[in-house]
Amino acid sequence: MNTTDRSEILGEGRFVRLRRLANGWECVDRINAAHIVTVVAVTPDDCLVLVDQMRPPVGAAVIELPAGLVGDQPGAEDEARLSAAQRELEEETGFVAARWSTLTSGPPSSGLTSEIITFYLAQGLTRTGPGGGDDNEDITVHTVPLADIDAWLEERVNEGHLLDPKVYTALYFLHGRSFRRCSTPEP
Repeated sequence: MNTTDRSEILGEGRFVRLRRLANGWECVDRINAAHIVTVVAVTPDDCLVLVDQMRPPVGAAVIELPAGLVGDQPGAEDEARLSAAQRELEEETGFVAARWSTLTSGPPSSGLTSEIITFYLAQGLTRTGPGGGDDNEDITVHTVPLADIDAWLEERVNEGHLLDPKVYTALYFLHGRSFRRCSTPEP
């Protein structure tokens, strides 16, 4: 949150704050986390690891990349982004990765929220557990061959799942796209 602007707090819950900025724009701040991480996890046999879970705000199951909040655990408010990505990958999917690299970072919805998200590529995966999330989550893990990903995603959408567009960001990077990578620096 930009603390130099004059804003009015319109409402606040356990996890989010709704503000009206001085120019009249309304936005949302996440108040229980410092950042968001998303993991593009690829198995040694070229499968993309995806998760699906019911998302109450949209009232549907959503196919997503493993992701989570940085610094949302009590006592770990100063958690590093990479540590959060590693924790979330194992918690949600049961995989750990031998190699990590940063792909990009930026705002996922700059007209609505102050959140910044960082994408990590996780490779050299080993399965250490079932995944499925923490006690508050009911996550299904999918390992989808990259060669079949388009048809698989289309089938899920035809079944009524929503598809998080960040999956397409992952595919962009996995299909060899490159550009000057601009990232928000680590704190």
